[in-house]
Amino acid sequence: MSEIFFSDYKLEKDTEYFLYIGELKNYWLNSFLSESLSKVLRRKVGFIAVVPDVLQHYAYENLIVLNPEAEQFYREHHCKICCRISGRDFMSAVSENPVVLDLVETLKKRQQSVYVHMFESLPEMTLDRIPGVSVLGPDSATAHRMNNKIFQYVELSKILPMPEHLVCEGLDALVDAANKRLQAWPDGIFVTEEYSAAGVKSIVATRTDQIVEKFVYKDRRYLISRYIPHLYDPTVLGVVANENDVYVAGVADQRIEQGNRFTGSTYPTVLSEKIVARLVDFTKKAGRWLGSQGYRGIFGCDYIVDESDDIRFLEINARKQGTTMEFCCTLEQSLPPGAPNLPELEYRAVTEGRFPENTTELSCNPRQIHWGTYNCKMEKMVRTTEHIPQVLNERDAFKKVADGEISRDFIVLEHTGSDFVVAQGAFVGRVVALGTDPDAVDQGLSEGRKKLESSFCEFCKS
Repeated sequence: MSEIFFSDYKLEKDTEYFLYIGELKNYWLNSFLSESLSKVLRRKVGFIAVVPDVLQHYAYENLIVLNPEAEQFYREHHCKICCRISGRDFMSAVSENPVVLDLVETLKKRQQSVYVHMFESLPEMTLDRIPGVSVLGPDSATAHRMNNKIFQYVELSKILPMPEHLVCEGLDALVDAANKRLQAWPDGIFVTEEYSAAGVKSIVATRTDQIVEKFVYKDRRYLISRYIPHLYDPTVLGVVANENDVYVAGVADQRIEQGNRFTGSTYPTVLSEKIVARLVDFTKKAGRWLGSQGYRGIFGCDYIVDESDDIRFLEINARKQGTTMEFCCTLEQSLPPGAPNLPELEYRAVTEGRFPENTTELSCNPRQIHWGTYNCKMEKMVRTTEHIPQVLNERDAFKKVADGEISRDFIVLEHTGSDFVVAQGAFVGRVVALGTDPDAVDQGLSEGRKKLESSFCEFCKS
């Protein structure tokens, strides 16, 4: 049974708590949710976060850190390591951990019910099988079905513009189809398994040997689609309340490297109002389809836009997006006072199947808030040489820009710390850059990226 790496949670009197289970980068989303729940439920609501991130320092309250993979590496190599654990393995470890189970029972004795909040609803999180515990988000079985890329393409090709595509039953069928399609699709083929995120189980291929090297499972289903050269990779964030009501928070531009590797986003989009209006329309259609399938909560849609301004749908992420925190901060500074933010909209969608009457979509950028993000994800193992502390809360930074106190700034978030081994696929940290114009954001991202990259070196085994 995995041990707790770090814990500092304390239960205050006259406070109800929900559990957040997920990565530390989404920790501050819970502050929005706790404030919304306190307002809606008319009692003080806090949260306890259970995360897998192994860091040198934790500037967070009410935290439990649990990562069996990092624990195993430490036992074998006797050095501190930052490594990612799959969401499914993490959810399983959390659901079986005696410390977490004892905490759930303690909370049940203090309050009528216990909510569990997640970045993505996964069926491996089984705490909601305990009487009195429920998920404050999309139903995990429904979310899992909606995240199936093949199911999306089969169903949504009826209502959204998509690249040419084909479903392949098994690896042999995939290779055979790729050989034939590469002749007709000279720019390449995008290949993905049914479930993939951030390019982990997908590839843009121009030769079949690249496909054979990447994919090894003979009996899995694969989706191939024509790779279309394009100029923009917009992403749209929304909330589904029911099969008719869909809220759109905004459109950001993704930074995609090496064909399918996501490294961050910028806002507002550089796309024209005409294209944005079409993206919003397509996203609302996708959201209504999600609603008809029983999905309730936050979701995102990714698209491409080519040089002719033609839009193609790529995928739905039936979960929160990497831009969710930044959109929450933007909406907080831009919406009318009292208008619900994304966590409250999701809560209402899940518990009531509707949005509040004062729900307001953001149709422009009234406070001239510009932002960008960069995720420093390792392509090979490195060792950190210094610690970069977080000097400003992200919400506070957004407010300073909105109020005109500063014209630009950048923040380094969740830096691993000094003298850590950072495994391939893990993050050394993230950068959020803010400003009153795109140039300020670009400058902040560049400075933040250089600062992050100066904090580690190549890992050499002694």
